[in-house]
Amino acid sequence: MTASSSAPSHPLALSADDRAQVEAVEQLARRGTGSLELLVAGLDAPSWAVRRAVVGALARLGTPAVAPLRDVLSHRRDSEARLAAAVEALVASSGDVEGLLEPLAEDPNPAVVCDIAQVLGRRRGRRSVPLLARLTVHADDNVAVASIEALGRIGGGAAVDTLLAALGSGNFFRIFPAIDVLGRCGDPIVVPALLGLLSDPFYALEATRALGRTGQEAAVPALVGLLRRGNDALVRGAAVALVDIHEAQVQRFGGARAVQGALRSDADVTVLGRRLSQAISGADSAEKAALSRLLGWVGGPDAAGGLLKLLDGPDPTVARAAASALADLGSDADAQILAALRDGDSARRRVLLPLVGRKAVSVPDVMACLDDRDASVRALAADTLSRIGDATAVPALFTRLVDEDPRVVQATVGAIQSLGSEQTEALALQAARSPDARLRRAALRIIAYFGYPRGLDVLLQAMRDSDERLRDAAIYGLPYIEDPRAVDALLSAAAHESERTRAAAMRALGQTEKEARITSTLLGGLNDRDPWVRYYACQSLGKLNEEAAADAIVALADDDAGQVRVAVVDALAHMHTEGAMAALRRAATSQDADVRRAALLGLGVARRPDALPVLLEAVGSEDAATRLVALSAVAEYDTPETLPALLRAASDRDDSVRNAAVGFLATRPGVPATQALVTLLGDVTLRERVVSALALPMEGRLPGLLTALEVSDEVTSPLLVAALARMRRADARAALLQALVSASPAGRRAAAPAVAALSTVEAREALEHGSTHDEDADVRRACVQALGR
Repeated sequence: MTASSSAPSHPLALSADDRAQVEAVEQLARRGTGSLELLVAGLDAPSWAVRRAVVGALARLGTPAVAPLRDVLSHRRDSEARLAAAVEALVASSGDVEGLLEPLAEDPNPAVVCDIAQVLGRRRGRRSVPLLARLTVHADDNVAVASIEALGRIGGGAAVDTLLAALGSGNFFRIFPAIDVLGRCGDPIVVPALLGLLSDPFYALEATRALGRTGQEAAVPALVGLLRRGNDALVRGAAVALVDIHEAQVQRFGGARAVQGALRSDADVTVLGRRLSQAISGADSAEKAALSRLLGWVGGPDAAGGLLKLLDGPDPTVARAAASALADLGSDADAQILAALRDGDSARRRVLLPLVGRKAVSVPDVMACLDDRDASVRALAADTLSRIGDATAVPALFTRLVDEDPRVVQATVGAIQSLGSEQTEALALQAARSPDARLRRAALRIIAYFGYPRGLDVLLQAMRDSDERLRDAAIYGLPYIEDPRAVDALLSAAAHESERTRAAAMRALGQTEKEARITSTLLGGLNDRDPWVRYYACQSLGKLNEEAAADAIVALADDDAGQVRVAVVDALAHMHTEGAMAALRRAATSQDADVRRAALLGLGVARRPDALPVLLEAVGSEDAATRLVALSAVAEYDTPETLPALLRAASDRDDSVRNAAVGFLATRPGVPATQALVTLLGDVTLRERVVSALALPMEGRLPGLLTALEVSDEVTSPLLVAALARMRRADARAALLQALVSASPAGRRAAAPAVAALSTVEAREALEHGSTHDEDADVRRACVQALGR
């Protein structure tokens, strides 16, 4: 198989020659083992796409293909591409790879043995552990390192024991990879050995990093000690490690506070804060971010100063971490934040304003930011004043209603509406009479929001203005004022010569009470020449649930304007007549995607059994947006068809559909929903979202998790335990104690550190019992480790 020189038009597209060769590979694969020789020859194909097809075909052939692939590793080592392809095929093979490959571990060529170790490690087969353990003491360093990495992939007690032994080899080239692999295994048993390396200057930094990767709380005291006595490099490494442990603890057990507690219990947090600040110089971005978090947890007089220096760096990740840490300091940093806000430029103010505390003393400095030359700072200042909640800022906010930037005006109006105050009504009424149209529009929005009765005359006056935007603002507020004159004005505006004003009036009428003259006006709007008037008339009839208008609304189902057709469907969804439902079912098969999706949503709201087949069919649509809408509608049903549909959607090719399916499953009660979520843990792309979903304490969640733990493996056990631990409820804590007894061996091992984190007498007794009575040696060891022995 040779590739043509012709190149595809797109770097990710296949050329015509590549496509033809891939099809040829598939044809060979369909012929079975008779094509083995030709398929193995295809490992030399220059095209990666063709080689990938060959790898897949050989992997599917299983055991018959293993021997030829083994021979490639042994005797045809003149091509790196061929060797890499052979390794991939063996890793993915469904055949007896271990039985045919393990004898090659005696091959005199170390490179062959390295490839064997790589394949066995990536296949993660426990039967290969004894062989790989022997290879860790191979005379060739490369073979030993490959075997160490392979054991790290497989994990388990026997693998960890061998890796721990490698630490005592005295061989630099083997100890460093062993440290790295032990850190990544996450087994608490490795912590004492790694702690023992902290006193060796040669290995201390690598051991520090590895301790962080273990995620084990037992490493925290020693790492905190390094912060005080280590050199700058070790302080930075320990900071990263402590943050890693914190994140791992949060993932496993929810709101873990072990690291913060250890830092704050230090004898002298002032010295600790100063040491962390000193280590910032020379740190890389990741180290600065970690040091920032620790400074936020430690506090003390030096913490805020060190964090403020990090706000101006070029890396936004560091600036965000420093800002978050300043927020953690709370009132301890208020004075320094306000001083920095007072003297800072626009860039610094953008970072600092969200950190300002909710204290009246902050108001003057924040109000000064309303005059900053940067519009984003002015908008943030308005948002901050709203958050502080001090109404004395209202007059200053009114001065910004004429800002030239719409974002600032929007934020200012929102802040005034949030703060209220006795002054607001008078200031708004005064501003509504201003000759400045911008100020009048903003004031009308405020009057409309609060529904001031005294503001009606101002709104009615604006209705007579020639400025359409002023009329729009007034119309928006009229439905919220309880006065017959307000409705009269809306009905009058519905016949205005301006199409925009008529449309605004039709929309506002949907916010009023249902009565004959309003219904009559809206029905008339269905025949307006302007499509937006028809749109809002239709929408308002639906909001008022005017079922008598259903036939008139259905008559617009074929309107020339797409937005009107969508409004028809939306309106019908609020009605429960047979005619409305029949129209919705027809609209669900419309060629107009927007109409189709609106109809699907409407059918979902109605929850009629006869609509479910239409919705299930739409879940299989070619259009991802339609699948998403249909799925949300199907999720509203409690029928036998719902759960399988959600589970299928969790494997959808579109990320948004997959995530939505997990979200719907997360809030669905019952053991079957929990079991469905557990089956999704094998999908790495969904794993964290699924664990979060399982941590929601829904009905049936605990029985479902405990049942899953009875058969869980090394991959799923920690995830299931993490879901239980994150619930932080009494019944979930009881389930963790039960898992330490009834779960599979892997489940019991995973439960041990979670039970230890409960820090109760009952938890300690359960671990004591498990450390001596459990039938599995690895579980006993995990319990001992969790007890801190």
